Amino acid sequence: MKFYVLTVVLTAVATLALTWVVWRIGMRYRLYPEIRERDVHTTPKPRVGGVAMFLGVLVAFALSSQISYFSIIWSDPEAIWSILGAALLIVIVGVADDLWDLDWMIKLGAQFVAAGIVVGLGGIQIFFIPLGAQIVVSSWASFTLSVFAIVIVMNAVNFIDGLDGLVAGVALIANVVFFVYSYLVVRDLGESSYFNLASFLAAALIGVCLGFLPMNWSPSKLFMGDSGALLLGLLMAASAIVLTGGLDPNLLSDNDVFGRSQLLGAFIPILLPVVIVLLPLLDFGMAIIRRMGRGLSPFSPDRKHLHHRMLDMGHSDRDAVLVFYAWTAVVSIGVLLMYIGTTQDWPGDYLFGVGYVLLGIAACLVVTLLPTPRTPAAPVAAPEPRTP
Repeated sequence: MKFYVLTVVLTAVATLALTWVVWRIGMRYRLYPEIRERDVHTTPKPRVGGVAMFLGVLVAFALSSQISYFSIIWSDPEAIWSILGAALLIVIVGVADDLWDLDWMIKLGAQFVAAGIVVGLGGIQIFFIPLGAQIVVSSWASFTLSVFAIVIVMNAVNFIDGLDGLVAGVALIANVVFFVYSYLVVRDLGESSYFNLASFLAAALIGVCLGFLPMNWSPSKLFMGDSGALLLGLLMAASAIVLTGGLDPNLLSDNDVFGRSQLLGAFIPILLPVVIVLLPLLDFGMAIIRRMGRGLSPFSPDRKHLHHRMLDMGHSDRDAVLVFYAWTAVVSIGVLLMYIGTTQDWPGDYLFGVGYVLLGIAACLVVTLLPTPRTPAAPVAAPEPRTP
C-alpha cells in the first residue's frame, strides 16, 4: 500500500506544479477561446489543463518504472504504451478542439481511434461479462464492446465538465472508491501482491485529480478542457476493463471469494464500474435522447445538462458541484460497502450497504431539491449629487 500512497503523493505534487506552469503559459499566450453562450463563467480562462494532467500521468508511469513493486505491469509494456499513446492522441485532439472548435465528427473519429489503440494494440478488452455465469465474449464482440465502452465513458465524463471542480472532484471520488475495490478484489483472489494495472491507473488518477483540483476549484484559474475530461474518461474506462473484463467468471460463483450472496456477488464486478460514473452516464444518455429527439446531432452543445438544471433550480456553482460529489459518493461507496459486507461476512451481508445507499439518496434528494437560498448582494448606493 505504501507504494500506492507514494504514487498518489508524487503524482499530485507534480501535477500541481505542472498545472501552474501550464496556466502561466496559457495566460501569457492567451490560449483560451471566446466565452460561449452555454458557458457559466464570464472571464476568459485557459482550457489547456488537460496537458498538465497528461504530464502528471507520465510522471506516475515514469515513477512506476523505477519501483520494483510495480515491475509486474511492465512485463506487458504493450498495454502501457497503448494507453499512453491513446492518451496523447486524445490530449492533442482535445486541445485543438478547445482552441479551434473542431467538427464533432473529427473528435468522435479520434476517440474511436484512441479506443482502438487501447483495445487492439494493448489487448485491454472485455473478455468476460461477469454476471455470475460463464459468459465468454467472442473476439469480434470483445473488440467492439470494449471500443464502444471506452468511447461512451469518455464522452460521458466530458459532458458534465461545465462547472469549476466538477469533473476533477467526481473523478477523484470515483477513483478512490474504484482503487479500494480493485485492491480488495486482488487481495480476495489470493494474489501475493495487491497490485494490478487497474489499481495503478486508479492511484495515478487520484494523484492527477488532487494536483489539478486546487487551480480548478471555484473560482478557478484554469479549465481541464476536452483534453482533460476525455483523458480522465479514457483512463477510467481502461482501468475498469482491465479489472472487470478480465475477471474469471468461475470465481464469481465461489462464495468464499465473493461472499455468501451469489446474486450480489455476481453483479458487483460489473455494477461498481458503472455506478462510479453513473451521473456522467445519466447526463450523457439524457443529452443524446434530448438532442436526437429534436433532430439535432447527439454532440450538438446546449445548456440543458444536469449541472445547468441545478443552477436553474437556484443552486450556486459551488453548491451544485458539492451536490454532484454527494451523489457520486453515495452510490459508489454504497456498492463498495455491499461488496465488503458479502466478503467479510457482515451481519446481513450487503444490507448495511443498501441502508447506506437509501439514506444517502434521501439526503441527496433533500439537498438537490431544496437549494440553499442565495444571499442577495447588497445594493450599491447611488452617489449623492454634488452641490455647486
